[in-house]
Amino acid sequence: MRKRIAILTAMSAVLCTTAVLATGGDAGAQETIDVKVATVAPEGTPWEKQLRQFKRYLTEETNGRVRVKMFMGGSLGGEKALVRRTSQGGIQVFGGSTAALGSLVPELNVIEAPYLFSSTAEADRALDKDAVIQQVSSAVEARGFKFGFWAENGFRSWFTREKEIRAPADLRGLRMRSQEALVHLQTYRGLGATPVPIDVTNVLTSLQTGAVDGFDNTPLFAFATSWYQAAHHLNLSEHSYQPGIIVYSKRWFDGLPADIQGKLTNVPRNLVTNGRQAVRRMDPILIRNLERYGIQVHRPSAAERSAFAQATRNVPDQVARKAGGGGRALLRALR
Repeated sequence: MRKRIAILTAMSAVLCTTAVLATGGDAGAQETIDVKVATVAPEGTPWEKQLRQFKRYLTEETNGRVRVKMFMGGSLGGEKALVRRTSQGGIQVFGGSTAALGSLVPELNVIEAPYLFSSTAEADRALDKDAVIQQVSSAVEARGFKFGFWAENGFRSWFTREKEIRAPADLRGLRMRSQEALVHLQTYRGLGATPVPIDVTNVLTSLQTGAVDGFDNTPLFAFATSWYQAAHHLNLSEHSYQPGIIVYSKRWFDGLPADIQGKLTNVPRNLVTNGRQAVRRMDPILIRNLERYGIQVHRPSAAERSAFAQATRNVPDQVARKAGGGGRALLRALR
């Protein structure tokens, strides 16, 4: 355990951006604004370092008018609960995955559709396009949020307890922990697996007790949450790219002074780009660590990857149709 914490601490120094905010105080022009930071990311992880860097930015840029307090590890609730409370104004800022926000903004589910992007460079080009940002901003504003900026989780892959995954047929009949999001549920169904929606805070216990046979996530998230401890196999499928997203409660945001609004919606570009690259540089290190801990890592061939892509080829359009015209338009823009 000490070795794992030491590794996380060392790696956290290279990270830059993923966070969540919330406040309850009066937003008068010269009054102090108390901001709560709420996230399901665990304490002692690189994400805590990211939050502290973002906190420093807000504190310095507002000359101390914004005071930030962080709530880590889902202490204010799971992602779906945080999303709902943010839309209602009970929490002022949410940071997490686009799929989590998709519980109220269904259009965003298409971003994490399987094999939509073949590389992080391709994902960056798509997400950073003005047309995509405008569509995302419009979609979240229609449901009570204000777009802040992109962050990073990365490409998700399959971890399993006992069974090796080499082909789509290997997932048939497996009970796989799924994020509570339409796109992930549909992906597993397309592969013949049984998705079991479980909140982040309950996944490790479900894996340890055998309630589920595996899960998908990034090496970083699996390591930070200790989920990897219940797995013996990892297929580096990289089937779903998952960006982080920071959004603010529109009800809260609209009542803020204009200068504070500007700081929240114009976060320096280098916080986004440096954050992405820092997380991505960690992947090879983490994968080597997972192998040292005894996890059998499989790097799929192009043919194997193509088989999974073919098996899930209908999922992006299925998810877009369920999200209506906005979902179809966002998928076209991303493609």
